[in-house]
Amino acid sequence: MRRILGAFVLLALVLLGVVAIRTARFRPETRSVEPVAPLTVDADVVAAHLSEAIRIPTVSHEEPERTDWAVFERFLAYLAQRYPALHRTLERERVGRAGLLFRWPGRDPTLEPLVLMAHYDVVPVQPGTEPDWDQPPWGGVVADGFVWGRGALDDKGSTIAICEAVERLVGERFRPERTLWLAFGHDEEVGGPDGAARAAARLAERGVVPALVLDEGGAIATPGLIPGVDETVALVGVAEKGYLSLELRVRAEGGHSSRPPPHSGVGILASAIHRLERNQLPRRIRGASRGLLMAVGPAQGLARRAALANLWLTEPLVVRALGRSSVGNALLRTTTAATMFEGSPKDNVLPIHARAVVNFRILPGDTRETVIEHVRRVVDDARIEIAQHGSTASDPSPVADTEAWGFRVVERTIHEVFPHVRVAPNLVLGATDARHFGSLTPQVLRFLPFPVSAEDLARAHGTNERLGVAALARGVGFYVRLLHNALGRQAMS
Repeated sequence: MRRILGAFVLLALVLLGVVAIRTARFRPETRSVEPVAPLTVDADVVAAHLSEAIRIPTVSHEEPERTDWAVFERFLAYLAQRYPALHRTLERERVGRAGLLFRWPGRDPTLEPLVLMAHYDVVPVQPGTEPDWDQPPWGGVVADGFVWGRGALDDKGSTIAICEAVERLVGERFRPERTLWLAFGHDEEVGGPDGAARAAARLAERGVVPALVLDEGGAIATPGLIPGVDETVALVGVAEKGYLSLELRVRAEGGHSSRPPPHSGVGILASAIHRLERNQLPRRIRGASRGLLMAVGPAQGLARRAALANLWLTEPLVVRALGRSSVGNALLRTTTAATMFEGSPKDNVLPIHARAVVNFRILPGDTRETVIEHVRRVVDDARIEIAQHGSTASDPSPVADTEAWGFRVVERTIHEVFPHVRVAPNLVLGATDARHFGSLTPQVLRFLPFPVSAEDLARAHGTNERLGVAALARGVGFYVRLLHNALGRQAMS
């Protein structure tokens, strides 16, 4: 008995020793990058340009006939008037109804090109919420150090910053070695079928294989945005989740509510939704989510650091802990969200037709097919028809390689422009136009050079959307530096 007890004690000591050593060695990978002198940018001028852009309400709608295309033409005319050097020097073509594709030919055609993306369409302001805004949502007011209005952060801020950077470089007679493409979408907020999807198809037809595609999706997370991390982290999206909505339909007898059957159509669907919520796809630490945890882990407290350094032992505990928050849960699994429910049009009438819609954001490694199979297995009810809802659906994107040239040039630029900021790969939980470019190259990244807090995230698509004047100017500096690093003669190899 003593030998057995001694063996257990020895095993425990060895285990503790391994955990302690792995925790001590769990340090962030460091790449020596010298910061560069901040670029001189007239922040007030750039803010005024974004203000003008916000005052053109380019609201996109699912139904194209509801979209005011004259407003979109006004915005395109504004870009041409505000950035004449860009339009004069770069080759310009229209994509779809109101998208733009620019090409700045490089001097070395053997180099794979760089693609910078943004979108200038915006979501509507919910009617009745206008009085809740501190500044008019379409006013583009510059006040208290911010540019206020719908689209400031999502995504006219980056559209303007990219144009400012290219206009500046053209004025400085910069000549790119590598070809640059600019892809500006007009329907990202409704899935991008007429903008980004057509732009990607056009590049594919021409045999364009980018070395890097950079779009929105990540940002500079301020301290506290990532639970347990009290430092600033640049979240560079290396993948994004897929998208699928499924409609569950039931046909019932209907009739008067005074003589109900044991389960009405609504009740049948409610039971199915309950089963889907109780039996979701499993949580897993892998891919982009694992990369994020490995990058931010060394910045956390001792207990969390030890847990993340020893996932071989602690993964079930880490999964359980992260899964308690909505963000952590979304990073680890294909999520299930019941979003729509319809039944009878009157309270005393049993529904003849009942329907529910469930939205899934698909984790890399899962697919639309595996999600549909999972839903059919869990629902397991012949009375319920299951079909895709809407036209928007996509599998998860490929995962970009963090050791490839594209990630390294973005990482280096972040360190040069934003010293002392930790860079971490990230999984983008929402959908961006970038997913349409995954067929051209797996090296698709998602990053905006703007600081974002939890409050800022709530403002985007919500009330009081805004972008800091200083942050916008620094974002221009980021894009200028990125273009120097990626396109210049001394570009990273």
